Parts: sequence; C-alpha cells; structure tokens
Amino acid sequence: VQLQASGGGLVQSGGSLRLSCAASGRAFVRYGMVGWFRQAPGKEREFVAAIRWSVSVTTYADSVKGRFTISGDNANNTVYLQMNSLKPEDTTVYYCAAGPPGYGFTYMDRYDDWGQGTQVTVSS
Repeated sequence: VQLQASGGGLVQSGGSLRLSCAASGRAFVRYGMVGWFRQAPGKEREFVAAIRWSVSVTTYADSVKGRFTISGDNANNTVYLQMNSLKPEDTTVYYCAAGPPGYGFTYMDRYDDWGQGTQVTVSS
C-alpha cells in the first residue's frame, strides 16, 4: 500500500493550492476514513480535515474551516484538499493518511497508512 501526496508549493497569502493524495494497493473505500494532517518543525502533527469515504461526510479543524475543502474521487482513488485564502501560518508539511472509520479520527494513531508529505509555503 502506498499513499502518494502531491500539489504543494509556494503561494502568496490569499492564494490557493490543491493537494492530491493517490492510493495504490488498496482502495480508499476499503479504509473508510481518509484525512489530512500537517506538521511544522518541532511541533506535533495536527489534524486538518477528514472524509468518511462511503458517505462523503467531512470534518475540519477550526483553523481551516471555511477555507479548506476535502473531497474524494472514487474512480481515481484520490483524495484532494482544496486550500483557499491561504495564510502564512498554513506554511508547513501536509500529510495524507488512511484508516478505519470511527471515533478519534482527529488523532494520528487512528490511521494505518501515511503519505510522504508535501510542503506548502505561503508568503506574506
């Protein structure tokens, strides 16, 4: 199983980026829950957004609510994170993750498999 994250880059404050995470070896629908986390140097990895794949129910951290949108593409086995109105404090490495559905999906240890991370840098 491999999760491949992409789409990071450098953008000005107020700009947009779309992150992608493609899974190979196992369909996201078999996992149930797919999420995005981010981690700044010296800090713990924090929850950003998650989607319960089979019903497309989404949840967001308060810090990104209204600006970020998580969505899934079954045909391509890919999850997206559309990030709008980006702020300098959104600068960090973003990771996708997949795991079983259920409580606690905002916690890292609920997820079984992780992508390699993609760097997002927002300039002021």
